[in-house]
Amino acid sequence: MTAARFDVRGDESGSILPLTLGYAVLAIALILVCVNATSLYLAQKRLDALADAAALAAADGFSLTLEGGVPRAELDADRMRTQAQSVIDVAPGDAVLVGAWTADGASARVTVAGAWHPPVFSPFVPDGVPLEATATSRNALD
Repeated sequence: MTAARFDVRGDESGSILPLTLGYAVLAIALILVCVNATSLYLAQKRLDALADAAALAAADGFSLTLEGGVPRAELDADRMRTQAQSVIDVAPGDAVLVGAWTADGASARVTVAGAWHPPVFSPFVPDGVPLEATATSRNALD
């Protein structure tokens, strides 16, 4: 009686190359999306910092008055906008000042807008995303 030999490799056919290429394409797409997402996050943080700086400068746009012998700082809308715009003008990038206002005469609120464009082309992310940041700063004399 002879034992039958079974060849395990005899029935398998095909290649691992398509599977490897599929995983490589998936990995590259994931890397591109992560790079673009990180860039978007950093762009928003830069715009937040610019809004903070512009609000701090706008809080210096006040007029000093005396009320009963006590100094009082009253924010002026035109001076606030001028101070905030001067910070935006020297900042790198394409940010624009949307508005600078005060609700209580002591706090400056500034809104800055910009746009983000992906640094690496990817069909999985949009070409541009509008960004906006708002910051508030209060003058120290109130």
